[in-house]
Amino acid sequence: MAGLSTRHLLGIKYINRADIDLIFKTADNFKEVLNRPIKKVPSLRDITIANLFFENSTRTRMSFELAEKRLAADVVNFSASNSSVKKGETLLDTVNNILSMKVDIVVMRHPAPGAPLFLSKHIPAKIINAGDGIHEHPTQALLDAYSMREQLGDLTGKKICIFGDILHSRVALSNVFCLQKLGAKVRVCGPPTLIPKHYASLGVEVSYNVKESLKWCDVANVLRIQLERQDIKFFPSLREYSQFFGINKRILDETGKKTIIMHPGPINRGVEITSDVADSKDHSIILKQVENGVAIRMAILFLLAQKE
Repeated sequence: MAGLSTRHLLGIKYINRADIDLIFKTADNFKEVLNRPIKKVPSLRDITIANLFFENSTRTRMSFELAEKRLAADVVNFSASNSSVKKGETLLDTVNNILSMKVDIVVMRHPAPGAPLFLSKHIPAKIINAGDGIHEHPTQALLDAYSMREQLGDLTGKKICIFGDILHSRVALSNVFCLQKLGAKVRVCGPPTLIPKHYASLGVEVSYNVKESLKWCDVANVLRIQLERQDIKFFPSLREYSQFFGINKRILDETGKKTIIMHPGPINRGVEITSDVADSKDHSIILKQVENGVAIRMAILFLLAQKE
């Protein structure tokens, strides 16, 4: 079986269409495993994986940890908030100390864009980027595209719109790269202050009209307003954002079609999306994304472990 073209998963821009197809095919097999009474396979029994999270995370961290344990790997968890990083230790020293414990794969989230790439050039372990600043979040993009493919089949020519805080999102950029490699048409929609100017040069459509974009798209991937990354005001208030750019049941019903609703989480209910949309059985596949996340991350860990 042909493997991945790369030793690491640093970002979607570093992998190709064949890599994505292989990850999806492998995830299909692991999804079957996850639906069995015994949900564990000994595929990574002799592999040690370190989860290094220099930023807070609930979903991504739990999803990786569950994927690692389902594959029977040995797992080491590291949190910067209660580590020597607080005492001034450098990133490289921290990781080298962990590697001296004979770690094979490092899953890393870091506030600095490019931190996983930097690390991949200095240490022998394989690196998986679990989010670097506002740059990329490749595993989220892969599980999003995998979830869309489950609903729509081949994504070639399908219309996907990413709504919300594009400026501060690592999910948006990875989604754009991934969906374009799969042949989809991609649009971003949100307030002008939250859409970076360079997005037009990425070959995506840019819109500031939520109603028109919902009518246009097959899938609406709604992003959270990341207030923790905003040091200035990009819109007057959350109430005003919700009024002009939030997605609610009324606007969705007015489109007259079944638009698939996605959200990488965590959700600001009542801001970018209302509860009746997030929980809608007719439209929402948000919980399906969470389920698929474990299968996709199992696939990536398994494939990278085979890569020498």
